Amino acid sequence: MCGRVAQHKRAVEYGSMLKIKFPKGPPNAPAHYNGAPGQDYLIARSDPRTHDTTLDLIRWGLLPSWAKDRKMAWNMINARSESVATAAAFKEAFAKRRCLVPVDKFYEWRKVSKEKLPYMIAMAGVEPFTLAGLWENWKDPESGEWIRTFTIITTRANELVSALHDRMPVIIAPEDRDRWLNGPNPHELAKPYPSHLMTIWPVFPKLNAVNNDTPDLMEPIEEKEPKANEGELPGVNEAARDEPANSE
Repeated sequence: MCGRVAQHKRAVEYGSMLKIKFPKGPPNAPAHYNGAPGQDYLIARSDPRTHDTTLDLIRWGLLPSWAKDRKMAWNMINARSESVATAAAFKEAFAKRRCLVPVDKFYEWRKVSKEKLPYMIAMAGVEPFTLAGLWENWKDPESGEWIRTFTIITTRANELVSALHDRMPVIIAPEDRDRWLNGPNPHELAKPYPSHLMTIWPVFPKLNAVNNDTPDLMEPIEEKEPKANEGELPGVNEAARDEPANSE
């Protein structure tokens, strides 16, 4: 799954990466160093008429148009790639409202004895990248307010992430971003990202609490010594030794 991400750069930096212009100025987005569902994030979407890409603030946790209330969003933070084209909650958005979620890193946890130890996962060069997502419009039946929400698509984990979890978010390579938003056969892109292009390092356990959201959470720490039957994680700290996790 994917339940925690870092999206801490300015909107103009993600806009530059995605070739997005801001004729009315960039959105004022909060920095997320320990971002969780229920919060607003910068999401890249394609205008169906012009195919221009925009960067908008949208809430994490998808609400299908037929949802009765907002509670359903907590069960819709992820969509499985294997069923996203046919599942009732996602199939219409998959066909018409695909999006990109620009992030700097995402997190997963490793259980060591009775502890849950967080790890940060990033590109090998620690540059921003894009996750595959879907977005939806939902009208609150009580207030009449329109709310836009999104979900992150997951697939089976690659070799690097599988040491922590059997699922990982779908990462869309730079050359495939336009195709994901507007092109044919988008399901072909929903696959594990190559492990050799990624890196991983352990971070402070205080990241486990959602209310902790500061840059120091991304700094690498020494990995806890594994027991004989727990093994070591592949690639841990390799990039982090050379470049701090919060390097811009």
